[in-house]
Amino acid sequence: MKQKIYILGLVTAIIAFTGTIFKLNHFPGAGILITIGLVTLVLVFIPAALVNHYKTAGNRKNPFLYIITWLTSFVIFTSMLFKIMHWPGAGIMLTIALPFPYVVFLPVFLVTTSKNKNYSIYNTAFVLLLLAVNSVFAALLALNVSKDRIMDSYDLSVNYNKVEAIMDKLPEAASQTAVNQKIDEVLLTVNNYQDLIFEYDGITEAEWNNNPDVLFLPDNRGMAASALQESDEEPFGSGLQEGLQDLLSLMEKSPAYEGSSQAIIDDMESQGINDEYWPAMIFTDNNLSWVLIYLDGLETNLKILKSKEF
Repeated sequence: MKQKIYILGLVTAIIAFTGTIFKLNHFPGAGILITIGLVTLVLVFIPAALVNHYKTAGNRKNPFLYIITWLTSFVIFTSMLFKIMHWPGAGIMLTIALPFPYVVFLPVFLVTTSKNKNYSIYNTAFVLLLLAVNSVFAALLALNVSKDRIMDSYDLSVNYNKVEAIMDKLPEAASQTAVNQKIDEVLLTVNNYQDLIFEYDGITEAEWNNNPDVLFLPDNRGMAASALQESDEEPFGSGLQEGLQDLLSLMEKSPAYEGSSQAIIDDMESQGINDEYWPAMIFTDNNLSWVLIYLDGLETNLKILKSKEF
């Protein structure tokens, strides 16, 4: 039985690891591999390992601890899967999963082990130390990444606004092509999104352009989605996604956008614009500052594309 569990664990780890490599390199099938790996881990391997340990422990006491251990694993790995796959509700699930080991598992573990006179205090100390180290490391890593991302977004915002200011000084094209008309429509949507987000945060676009550090909650995730959700658009982000999809379809049919414009087009496509979860990836999973810099960059790129037919 143990040998089968070891083989199952090895296969599950290989599938999940392969899916992670595929995901990092944007290979097709990454989502399927990760989903299979984590689902197998939570629903097959961990239950099998816990049941085997329970049966071979010598005395079949404290089954509740085994159940809580599996439940904790289920909550954590399921939230990870939702986050990786950008499925709706990932933010809520992560909010529940982060304190879950401390609020649910740890009390049960301490109460259960305290009743066992033969249980080594060193094992308890090790579990507590492991949880403490994990918390500190996760907190420090999150703060560092958040700070670096926010500072990078401010620098990019300044650069994008400089380029955009230059593009605004160029004269309008003599005739409006179908592509340029669609670009104007998408730009209007981008500006509308920016206004909604600025209003939600309590600032103006002019204040953002003059000093990006004016954001009240720059590291807030999901705030941009909340701002758009309160508008008439339902679901949020779908208007911009549909506009960009139509624009890319038009540009693929126009030879004027080959060559130097291809890098911008490829960049827009690499953002997963055709993915049904694109709105959540852009407006829910990113910090507020990075949502705004994405819109700034998109606006600049659209104006550069429009200038190609000048």
